[in-house]
Amino acid sequence: MKLRFIGIGSIAGAILLTVVLSVSACGRGPSEQTKMPQLQYTVSMPDPADHLFRIDLRCSGWDGDTVDFRMPAWMPGYYQLMHYARSVLDFTASDSRGKALGVIKPEENHWRIAVPRGKPFMLSYNVKADRRFVANNYLDTTRAYLVPAATFLFIEGQINVPVSVKVILKEGWTDIATGLKSVPGRVNEFTAPDFNMLYDCPLLMGNLEELPSFRINDIEHRFIAFNPGAFDRERFMAALSRVVQAAVDIVGYIPYDLYTFIGIGPGNGGIEHLNNTTVSFNGNGLDNDAALTRTMSFLAHEYFHNYNVKRIRPFELGPFDYTRENRTNLLWVSEGLSVYYQHMIVMRAGLSSGEDFLASLARNIRAYENSAGRDYQSLVQASYSTWSEGPFGNQGPDAGKSISVYDKGPIIGMILDLTIRDATNNRKSLDDVMQYLYREYYKVRQRGFTDAEFREACEIVAGIPLAPEFEYVCNTGDIDYNHYLNMAGYRLVETRSERGTREFTVSSLETVTPIQETLRAGWLNQ
Repeated sequence: MKLRFIGIGSIAGAILLTVVLSVSACGRGPSEQTKMPQLQYTVSMPDPADHLFRIDLRCSGWDGDTVDFRMPAWMPGYYQLMHYARSVLDFTASDSRGKALGVIKPEENHWRIAVPRGKPFMLSYNVKADRRFVANNYLDTTRAYLVPAATFLFIEGQINVPVSVKVILKEGWTDIATGLKSVPGRVNEFTAPDFNMLYDCPLLMGNLEELPSFRINDIEHRFIAFNPGAFDRERFMAALSRVVQAAVDIVGYIPYDLYTFIGIGPGNGGIEHLNNTTVSFNGNGLDNDAALTRTMSFLAHEYFHNYNVKRIRPFELGPFDYTRENRTNLLWVSEGLSVYYQHMIVMRAGLSSGEDFLASLARNIRAYENSAGRDYQSLVQASYSTWSEGPFGNQGPDAGKSISVYDKGPIIGMILDLTIRDATNNRKSLDDVMQYLYREYYKVRQRGFTDAEFREACEIVAGIPLAPEFEYVCNTGDIDYNHYLNMAGYRLVETRSERGTREFTVSSLETVTPIQETLRAGWLNQ
């Protein structure tokens, strides 16, 4: 799948987005159906100030007398039920002459339609797009951010069908950024092999800016944004190039033929995709070194997800059921270890020091150790409960009884990394685990890994059992930080702030052995 940035001449009138879906078999039609139904979505925005996408679907060639459509309840990369169907307004169905068809709504995200067998029919509905968030549609007079999972219905049971998208831009708008592959010889048309790929490819439309691109292993990497702000573009992209190179060096493969960072404008959050990431972005202030490093750490996290979760993934995270939660015990691997690696990547890229890396880990330790939930919830439980409690733990009545995988996850990453290095005399590390998982599960078995298989991978690389380390994953209780930090000649120092908060720093031991020095040098990229 190749991501395209396309400049298109302006066209008068409302914005139109046309999606053409070629489907080999749609929904619950009769088994003898032989014709290939054609579905054509048109998304129009007659008045962007109203924050409404207008959706019209034309379906022809359907041999059944009923068809079931579903709206996803969530999107890949954001593990919360978003209830996208609640943003669907004014849903109607009609035949080719405009006569109303019967519509039943058995569930919030489910429409069952009585259709004329073998004859075209139409669906029409509006989608509210008024929240500036990376997992939601947003539309105003300056740009459109379209989340396919929040916009397009799929026919029940027919996720694995090809999809193409045609875009007609509003007058005055010139650009599109999306992960969808362009259709050769067609203006403003894109394609995906199935709905899984469609839902993994948001579209940003408007007058966008493309920053100077760079190449890693002869693969182009781009940054395209809406109103990115005032900052040194060349310096920013040079830093981003170093971040991408450091991340690629961890796994050793580049699995895409083009990658694009898509800055969707002000808002909150970032979400990873197979060949792109969409991030809320404002570059004002990035000429400050500390601000630049913080932004690079954020982008490193989202970029590393193209490996860790999009390809190196828990068994439960794909193929997806878009209608309900897809729970897993292993979000601490997908998210928590990605936090550990974002610290590691900016250090290896030369954008932060070893001391900065240790300070970042100390902040994770402080957040976890000051969380009352550490006595109640294990890391496995926090992973499983993310769908109901949120990515940072329960913020409701039971807020004191949960933890965040983003806090304890990187701590376990540190523990596993140091243990593997110590057991192998620094010849192996957590990097080798990621490489093993990529090769064995993504490339060879072409599936995700189970809880037991992740532990097995770590133990294969370490060459020793890792029961004590995985106890910290499955149970609550105190962590013996110094047992692991001592391996690299460090110790954890605890103090109390004036407000009583536990504060932590990672400090060097007074005497460091040659073995500890060697492990430290490998760990801190010295």
